[in-house]
Amino acid sequence: MSKLLRWADAIDRWSERLGRWTNGLVLALVLLGAGNVAARYLGKLAGVSLTSNGSLELQWYIFDLIFLWGAAYALKHDEHVRVDIFYKNLSVKGRAWINLLGTVFFLIPFCVLVIFYSWGSVANSWQIGELSPDPGGLPRYPIKSMILVGFALLILQGLAEMIKNWATITGRRSGEAEIHEPNL
Repeated sequence: MSKLLRWADAIDRWSERLGRWTNGLVLALVLLGAGNVAARYLGKLAGVSLTSNGSLELQWYIFDLIFLWGAAYALKHDEHVRVDIFYKNLSVKGRAWINLLGTVFFLIPFCVLVIFYSWGSVANSWQIGELSPDPGGLPRYPIKSMILVGFALLILQGLAEMIKNWATITGRRSGEAEIHEPNL
């Protein structure tokens, strides 16, 4: 079990680093969005187009990365959506059981299905070198690949959470600091 816990800790460290880096993308998204808005209005005043489809699509791509890469970070910090009517009143071991079962029966199967059903679309996008249909738009195949990467990262973090929850259930880990109180 100690090897598994070390593996889970390594995944946690990776998710933490990626989550903090992704947090920086939020600032980039805000600055790019503000720049696009300013360029649109300045362009109107000057009578020329100062914006491009590529810069607008880049905003969408950054948002996609924040969502897809941030999901594992959110899971690590227990910040995902939960209906916690009963959960908040459970013991640490009870919450660990709920988290373990939810991961095994819902999170992992959902992620596997998303990867399975996205694989063909992503492969086809790479095969044809899919580009945006808009003039000056960006290539689509790199961002479509992030669907697979994001859900693979979510599976890895889910496995780490399963290990930690099992360690809490079996008494190999206290769980008090690891099982977060739900945000109300």
